[in-house]
Amino acid sequence: MLAPTVSVMIRGWDLRVGTTGAQVLETARRAETLGLDGICAGDHVTFHGYGNDGLVTLGAIAAVTERVELKTAVYLLPLRHPVPVALQCAQIDQLSMGRLVLGIGIGGEDPHEFTSCGIDPRHRGARANEALQILRRLWEEDHVTFSGRHFDLHDVTVYPKPLRPVPLFVGGRSDAALVRAGRFGDGYTGIWQSVERFREAQEIIAEAAIAAGRDPSAIEPGMQFWTSVGPGSAAARERVAEGMHATYRLPFDRFERYTPFGTAAEVAEFIAPYVEAGARHINLIHVQDTPEEAVERAAEVRDALRGSF
Repeated sequence: MLAPTVSVMIRGWDLRVGTTGAQVLETARRAETLGLDGICAGDHVTFHGYGNDGLVTLGAIAAVTERVELKTAVYLLPLRHPVPVALQCAQIDQLSMGRLVLGIGIGGEDPHEFTSCGIDPRHRGARANEALQILRRLWEEDHVTFSGRHFDLHDVTVYPKPLRPVPLFVGGRSDAALVRAGRFGDGYTGIWQSVERFREAQEIIAEAAIAAGRDPSAIEPGMQFWTSVGPGSAAARERVAEGMHATYRLPFDRFERYTPFGTAAEVAEFIAPYVEAGARHINLIHVQDTPEEAVERAAEVRDALRGSF
């Protein structure tokens, strides 16, 4: 069994919290030097007031890296119109010479984020389904016409096109997300789920793919984990608990059973059963003292996983 690819989340810049663009780009260069397979960027417009445009972040990182894969994990596609997104992705993919992976999700943890953008949060799943179809067609076709409930296109052509059709990865935990991955995705990234649920997710994805006339073996499964690495489990647990609470404003005990922390070997040991269950990519959201330390610790987890597989 092969070791999975390992990507690390690098957060965007925000001078208010003391993170400059230069620091973000230097951290990305360090991740590439350490041999990590990918760099992930999160995405929000105004999640409890905080925003970070994943494509803007990856566009900047694309300019200072050469090899590492560039992944949104995940981009809130329902908040945007797919035509400008198609153009943005195409430009980043050309700039990076074919390294972009568009991981999408529908969010919804903060409904005010959607209403702030003039979007009814109840429609986010349907908007994503239509947008995924439109993106794929705009990257491969000219003169696209599409008539849907939420998007209506007439004779639309977008150039430049990506170096190759950008892989579309679907994130989420619900059955609706799994069906979305099977119908429209090139990959699936799970989060906050047991190994048993991850296995079940792949079965649901395969059923949806077959029903849509697609090959389920072409859909790459993977997992995303919040984590913290350190010599002591107690301190690592406290770090990741604080980081997740600051982001989601929910008690850590809702996430703890899905969250690895401790030494790099302990984190890798926690993740290994998911790899055995089929995960071919792993995304790590490290909560560490500095962005530089986050990529260093992610490389340690990557090395520990390689040692196991």
